[in-house]
Amino acid sequence: MDLRRDVTLGTRLAVVRAGGLAMALAGDPVLRLLYRPWIDDPSGVQRQLREAAQPYASRAGVLVVATHDLCRDLVRDRRFMVRTRSGGSLGGAVEGERDPLLEPVDLSFLGMDPPEHTRLRRLVGSWFTPARVAAYEPLVTGLAEQLVDDAARRERFDLVADVATPLPVAVIAELLGVPDEDAGSFARWGQAVGAGLGGVRSLRALHRLEAAIVELRGLLGDLLEKRRHDPDDDLISHLAAEDADVEETISLSALLLLAGFETTSTLLSNAVAAMTDAGGPWAQLAADPGRGTDAVEESLRFDAPIQFTARTPHETVRIGERDVAPDTVVMAMLGAAGRDPAVHADPDVFDLDRPTRGEHLAFSGGIHYCLGAPLARLEARVALAVLAERMPTLHREAGAVRRRSLLLRSYQRLPVST
Repeated sequence: MDLRRDVTLGTRLAVVRAGGLAMALAGDPVLRLLYRPWIDDPSGVQRQLREAAQPYASRAGVLVVATHDLCRDLVRDRRFMVRTRSGGSLGGAVEGERDPLLEPVDLSFLGMDPPEHTRLRRLVGSWFTPARVAAYEPLVTGLAEQLVDDAARRERFDLVADVATPLPVAVIAELLGVPDEDAGSFARWGQAVGAGLGGVRSLRALHRLEAAIVELRGLLGDLLEKRRHDPDDDLISHLAAEDADVEETISLSALLLLAGFETTSTLLSNAVAAMTDAGGPWAQLAADPGRGTDAVEESLRFDAPIQFTARTPHETVRIGERDVAPDTVVMAMLGAAGRDPAVHADPDVFDLDRPTRGEHLAFSGGIHYCLGAPLARLEARVALAVLAERMPTLHREAGAVRRRSLLLRSYQRLPVST
């Protein structure tokens, strides 16, 4: 342990947290999304952001767009990049070096612009085609049935720990080719990494995250070496056959782990929470479990797992009511866009019959549209159908805990009972 580094980072954390809280209490809506009570129900803050002049200038030093149209335009506009003109990240790093507090996780091609982004995305893209994803449905169904049946033996259980997390972890482990005996560690490491998305909140969390990354990279590195000599029908074998760079392969695999289960776990938890809330439509889904797709799309709109994405222009670009200078960070508030009344009538109501439910930006857009979106949709649809069929009276219990993250709108714990 580097004591000097810990003192420096700990001091920075304390200053950032105190400053952020002060600005939140002073009324900055972006920073309020990091603190309770706003983190538990962000709809009021999202409304404030949408109704402000666009882009909204946050005291955190970023511009924010929150309407559906401007968020859509931002993520599709090829003039906006995910790195600065000098190659630095939008988390404050320069020349490829990440800030351990603001950007502790290497997100592989998600943090790259073309042509590197294009090359790496193509390297794994064939594993997420509609035909290949559809072939996973029997596996997903079997896993969902087993997990739900196991949970049903208890009157009360944690949806996150018992269903929403182990299902996508098992699927992504199968896709990557991770051995069964490593699956438990795989999930633990993935959760630690996921908790660090969007920055860390304590030195303890940073140490836990860094240890998880070291262990995860070790497992993936060993597996890559094994697959070079003994290939199988999995993604890591494919990357080994392509003679991909070792560091790139490990980073790609770690990204797919993170994206492959955190987004799906969050989507599934958010959907169940919304539908089993007071007045929620769980009974409607239980009466027709085949409407899983409707439930998934409405949940993505209503409570997007990834709440924002960030871009910066490499030239002066007009967006909304402002000329945005090069290297200015602009956040697209995807969660707020999903509640835009200009697109969705009664946006704060979860409505399975909503005609515009699919018109959301939960998986971003443009060249950074989520590669794993088809797989996430499949897993959530199947799991919701199995839950609704086998637990028609499922309802929430007290004790739900939201994760404190501006980026990931997720539950740390979601107690339910049958």
